[in-house]
This record gives sequence, structure tokens and C-alpha cells, in this order.
Amino acid sequence: MGSQLRTLFFLSILTALFILIGGAVGGRAGMMFAFLFACVMNIAAYWFSDKIVLAMYRAREVTEREAPRLHRIVWELAQRAGLPMPRLYIVPSKTPNAFATGRDPNHAAVAVTEGILDLLTEEELKGVLGHELAHIKHRDILIQTVAATIAGAIVMLARMGQWALIFGGLRGDDEERGGTLQMIGAILILIIAPIAAFLIQMAISRAREYYADEGGAKFSGNPLYLANALRKLAYGVKRDPMDEANPATAHMFIVNPLKGSNIASLFSTHPPIEERISRLEAMAGI
Repeated sequence: MGSQLRTLFFLSILTALFILIGGAVGGRAGMMFAFLFACVMNIAAYWFSDKIVLAMYRAREVTEREAPRLHRIVWELAQRAGLPMPRLYIVPSKTPNAFATGRDPNHAAVAVTEGILDLLTEEELKGVLGHELAHIKHRDILIQTVAATIAGAIVMLARMGQWALIFGGLRGDDEERGGTLQMIGAILILIIAPIAAFLIQMAISRAREYYADEGGAKFSGNPLYLANALRKLAYGVKRDPMDEANPATAHMFIVNPLKGSNIASLFSTHPPIEERISRLEAMAGI
């Protein structure tokens, strides 16, 4: 419940930022245009996200005959989670990883790499696949799409405001009030709001990962299954990073497929592996 409340809090802040920057830009028509345009783009991405991402990573759908162990594990977990059986895909990559996609539980897909099938035991694989089914159960794709819609609208409004400053200043209340302080405040909003929107969107993604870890631990029956899997996956990604991974889709994977460290890791869409493992071990009473 704590993760869900944090997500709601972050979404509320994003909405407040959108209203704030809309006021800074001043043009009500422009604000509505930017918001509607961002909605159309993100809804389209949400509706076709499964096809886009699966094609991007050359994922191949596999039948029960082709991957009996994978189908058996996912079917058992789906029964426990109260979910319909998702479509299953294998990604031709040595990097051990997995992700879920699809606009709702009835149109969901789970993809695993060849590397993860070779690396993990059956129990560890249950933990990972339980995590992905938890994302489907919690409708995280929808939540992240809403966050992306608002964040995208904020960025578009900020760009509109920057152009307005270049070509004669902001419209609306600022024209009437005038004054240097209002102008400085508007400039600061136009600069800071997009950065804040990105950081909040990242925080939402991290919160959903923790929530999916909890759900995956429950579905698989033992939090240590996923904890042990995360240890192996962290090492496996460092050893064989997914060079072809698109940063825009990195948040979908159970562990960040990009090789990052130091400052870059602070801006990761994923929580620290050590923290995730610690939480799972606490669930197991260790």
C-alpha cells in the first residue's frame, strides 16, 4: 500500500507542475494544445506498446511445445495471480533479463532473454516471472503511460514558453502584471519544471519496481527466489550488457539492461539492486 500511495503522490506533483508551468506560459489555448498532443502521442504508444517493444528487441513468440518449462511456470504463476495466460516471447540476447508489456491483462505479453533461461534455476525464474506478472496485475504500463503523458506535456509547455520568451515574452497575466520578478520566476519554472518532471517520472518507475518485487515474491511463494535471481541478474548484466537496448525502454526490464555506474546510476529508472534484495530478505524474515 505504501508504494501505491507514493505513486499517487508523485502523480499529484506532476499534475501540479503541469498547472504551474501552464500558468507561466499563460496561453490557455497553447496549454490545451500541448496537453492534447502529448495525450495522443502517449495513448498511441500505450495502445501499440507491446508490438513496438517486442519488434524492437526481435522477440519471437514461443508455443508450449517450443518452451514447455517457460509455459508451465508462467501458467502456474498466472493461476495464483488470477490472471489470464499472457503470450510468451524469447529475446535473442545473451544478457539475462525479462520484461512485460501490453495495454491490459487480457493483452499482455512476457518476454525473457535467452541469457536468463540459461542463467537461472527454476525457482529463480519463478521469482522473475512472478515479478513480471505483478507488473501486469498492477497495470503498471497504464500508470507509467499517465506519468509520461503529464511529463511530456510539461516538456512541450516549457519549450513553448521558451519560444514565447524569445519572440516577445510570455502572454496572459504576465503581460498585465509585468515586472522583472515575474519574468525571472517564469524563466526558472520553464527550466526547472521539465527536470523535476523527469525526476518524478523516474521515482514513479522505481516505486512500481518495489511494488512488483513484493507481488512477485507472493506469487512465486518465496521472496528469496527473486532475491537470488536479482543477484545473478545484476552480475549478468554487468558481464554482458545489452548494447542494443533503447534507453527509452530500459524501465520495462526487471534490471536495467544498460551498463551504468557512478552518477549515471543515480538517474536510473530502477532502484538499487542491493535495496531490492534487502527488502525481499526482510519479507523472508532474514
